[in-house]
Amino acid sequence: MRERLQSLKEEALTAIDQVSSLDHLRELKVKYLGKKGELTAVLRGMGKLTPEERPWIGSLANEVRTELEETISQKQTNLEDQAIEEQLKSEKIDVTLPGIPMEVGSVHPLQLVIEELEDFFIGMGFQVAEGPEVENDYYNFEALNLPKDHPARDMQDSFYITPELLLRTHTSTTQIHTLEAKEGEVPVRIISPGKVYRRDDDDATHSHQFTQIEGLVVDRGVSMSELNGVLLALIEKLFGEETKVRLRPSYFPFTEPSVEVDIYHPVKGWIEILGAGMVHPRVLERTGYNPERYTGFAFGIGVERIAILKYNIDDIRHFYNNDLRFLRQFKSE
Repeated sequence: MRERLQSLKEEALTAIDQVSSLDHLRELKVKYLGKKGELTAVLRGMGKLTPEERPWIGSLANEVRTELEETISQKQTNLEDQAIEEQLKSEKIDVTLPGIPMEVGSVHPLQLVIEELEDFFIGMGFQVAEGPEVENDYYNFEALNLPKDHPARDMQDSFYITPELLLRTHTSTTQIHTLEAKEGEVPVRIISPGKVYRRDDDDATHSHQFTQIEGLVVDRGVSMSELNGVLLALIEKLFGEETKVRLRPSYFPFTEPSVEVDIYHPVKGWIEILGAGMVHPRVLERTGYNPERYTGFAFGIGVERIAILKYNIDDIRHFYNNDLRFLRQFKSE
C-alpha cells in the first residue's frame, strides 16, 4: 500500500503540474481527493493491514493528502493570476481616447414650481406634510363634508379601486390626516404637495393626473383677511407686484365661505389659479376641533396651472410626455 500511495502522489503531482485551466484543476481535485476519489479508494484497503501497519500507513496517507491539497491550492492561485493578466491584456484601455460626455439634467418645471412654493410657505412658518395617494372614502369625502350624493363621488369623476378605496381626487385629504394627528393642538400651518387623480379626457388643458398643493391654517382668531393676505403675497411672489388679482365667491363643501382666485393675464384675460376659503365648521368638528374656539382657512393650488402661466406653456401634456426638447429649456433655472 505504501508503493500505491507513493505512485498515486507522483501521478497526481504530474497531472496537476500539467493542468492549464481552472476547470481541469477542479476535475483533478475531485478525481484524487474527492469522496469517491483515488486516495479514498486506496484508504479503503486499510482494513486488510495489520494493526502495526495501520498507523504509519495512515500517517503517510495524510501526508500525501496534505501535499496534494497544497499543490492544488498553489496551482489554483497561479492559474487565477494568469487569467487576470490575460484579461487585463485583452481589456486594455486607451486612456488617451476622448470620454463620453455626460449630459447634465434639469429640474422638471413642475418641481421648480413646487420648490418655489415650498420655499415661500416655509418662510411664512408653514410645514410640508405628505399624505397617501390611495385613500378611503372617509378621508377623501366624508371628513371633508362631501355627502353621499355629492357629484364628486360619481364614478365618472373618481378612480375607484374598491367601493371604499380610490385614488385621491385632491390633496385636501392631507388636512384631515394632519388635524387628526394634531389631536386638537394649535397652531396648524401646513402645505401638502402631491399628485391627484380624476377621470378626465386628456387634452391641452386637462389631465387625468395632475399636481396640487394643499394649504391649511388652523388657530384661534384666523380670519378671511389673513387668507387674503397670504394669497396676495403668494401671487406677488409668483407673478410680480403689478399682477391684478380678484377673489370671486364660490362653493366648496369643505370651506365656508369659499372663493376662487383669478389673476389677470394680458393675453388670456382673467384666469383662475386656485380655490380657497375658511375651513367648514363640520370639518373642524370631525377632526376634534371646537369651531366655537378655533377657525382656519384652506387653499388648493393647481401646480400645472401656475407652471403654464409662469413659463408660458401652451399644452399641459408637455409636462408628462418626457420630451427632452421641452425639458432642456429649464436647465437655466
